[in-house]
Amino acid sequence: MDTLYRPGGAVDVRATLRPLQRGSGDPAFQVVGSDTWLALRTPAGGASVLVRRAGSDTIAVSAWGDGAAWAVTHAPDLLGRGDDWSELDVSAHAFLAEARHRQPGLRLLRTNTVVAMLVPAIMEQKVTSRQAWRAWRYLLRRFGDPAPGPVPVEMFVPPAPEQWARIPSWEWHKAGIEPGRSATVMRAVKVAPALERTLALGRGGTVVSQRLQSVPGIGQWTAAETAQRAHGDPDAPSVGDYHVPALVGWALTGGPVDDDGMLELLEPWRGHRERVVRLIGGSGFRKPAFGPRMTIQDHRWH
Repeated sequence: MDTLYRPGGAVDVRATLRPLQRGSGDPAFQVVGSDTWLALRTPAGGASVLVRRAGSDTIAVSAWGDGAAWAVTHAPDLLGRGDDWSELDVSAHAFLAEARHRQPGLRLLRTNTVVAMLVPAIMEQKVTSRQAWRAWRYLLRRFGDPAPGPVPVEMFVPPAPEQWARIPSWEWHKAGIEPGRSATVMRAVKVAPALERTLALGRGGTVVSQRLQSVPGIGQWTAAETAQRAHGDPDAPSVGDYHVPALVGWALTGGPVDDDGMLELLEPWRGHRERVVRLIGGSGFRKPAFGPRMTIQDHRWH
């Protein structure tokens, strides 16, 4: 199934879809040349999706599998439809003004799939990205469905809620996911229909965050990481992140800050705080590489 999307403005496909990638070896996300391939779990089933440029103002989307029609219908949301940057004014801050000038096609995506975004966010709680991405790869290859269609490499559709629920405890252990996080996944997939209904509340916000955090084990960080992707929330910075506050602090003031300091710096752009964080992240700016690093703990062998 195919469609052509004409967004009526600049869209950087790679930058917009990047938050869906869980490491370079993600079995559900692959970039081959100028093509971006996704293996998605949709409400209608699994789908492989190919996104590519078809002209200066046109994006071609092709999809295969049971969820193909759903994926094509919602492809414009995935590419930032409805994400309005017109009220974000960063002209008074030289760094942000330049970052925005260099990234005119950056958009916030909306997947319209809550649990599919929530489960990997739970896996990323309080561990390094390397650990979480390794677990993600293992579990998708072990319990995901082979991606349909002419995918360029072996890819896997993430499990549906009922499939996550059937994964035995020892497989979570092999993946490096300790009982606390796996139990949170189990609680989340058990109430999957209620979590999906938060999409009707719009592009995130306080009520969405509260609904997500009503599941024991899901806190502010996990709710924000989920709402950024599932709902397209433009105002949900990742409070509690190991790296984001320092990155924002160094970019905006030349020094590190904590969560409270980050929120204070972002306050002038309330309503657009995640957009500002994404501008910083996509600008190429890197904070100085010194200071403590999170210790990598491997629980798989004990």
